[in-house]
Amino acid sequence: MAQFGKASSKRGKPTYAYAIIGVALVLFLFGIVGWFFLNLRKSGDYFKENIQVHAYLSPSASKKTVDSLTNFISGISYANRVEHITKEKALEIYTKENDSSWKKILTENPLMPESIDFYVKASHVQKDSLNQLATLLQTTYPGVIADFRFPTETVVKVSSAVKNGAVIFLIVAILLTVLVVFSIDNTIRLAMYSNRFLIKTMQMVGATRGFIARPINQRAIVNGLISAGFAIAAVWGSIKVIENMIPDFRLLHDTTGLLILFGIIIILGVAISLISTHRAVIKYLRMKLDDLY
Repeated sequence: MAQFGKASSKRGKPTYAYAIIGVALVLFLFGIVGWFFLNLRKSGDYFKENIQVHAYLSPSASKKTVDSLTNFISGISYANRVEHITKEKALEIYTKENDSSWKKILTENPLMPESIDFYVKASHVQKDSLNQLATLLQTTYPGVIADFRFPTETVVKVSSAVKNGAVIFLIVAILLTVLVVFSIDNTIRLAMYSNRFLIKTMQMVGATRGFIARPINQRAIVNGLISAGFAIAAVWGSIKVIENMIPDFRLLHDTTGLLILFGIIIILGVAISLISTHRAVIKYLRMKLDDLY
């Protein structure tokens, strides 16, 4: 009888190592895919925010009015890197980027009228938004802006590509999340299967469900935190290795996005571990002893 009790004790002894490792691996996969999603979004924002907008000025516009318009654009919350490009500045830029052989043929500056060039935050790089901005500037400063231009086709294509990419990745993220939930649930249930006799033994000696489930649930929370910690450390290490191997990825580094991603990993690890563990405990408490074999 003593030997049976000893054997039952060994058989019922909780084993969490494999569950922690299994959950950590699943969360790591989720984290890496999430990081690629952040890079996709950041790449789209990067391309959008490098599309230049030109507000070409009327030759009759006074310097005071041009300065006022420049300050007005600079004050717009979604406008970046606002610069007044004079014909001399345009000539300097053109000469730096091209040869100056045209000077042998032309005596006057052939470049277009002066302009105010600027960039717009990604959230406003859309055809409708830029057209509304053009209307605002031309209404506020009538007769000052001769023409308002931005690469319409590029804006439309980039916006479309980013939107389509986001939709595809969202679908992948949803499917991956479902896979993560089921994988963690199965891993936890498998770990709890080895503890079914311990759970049933405690019930048979008179322990209540709450008394039995409480320490196991608390352990599940700790295990979820440990798994999430391992997953976050692995994701962070992988990101650093990739950024060192491919420096261009550093331009896309999004600290805020990563913190949110790590928070999601912690929530997933703890929540799913706790729910799956509690479900397994209740399941074995309801089963008859003979059904456990």
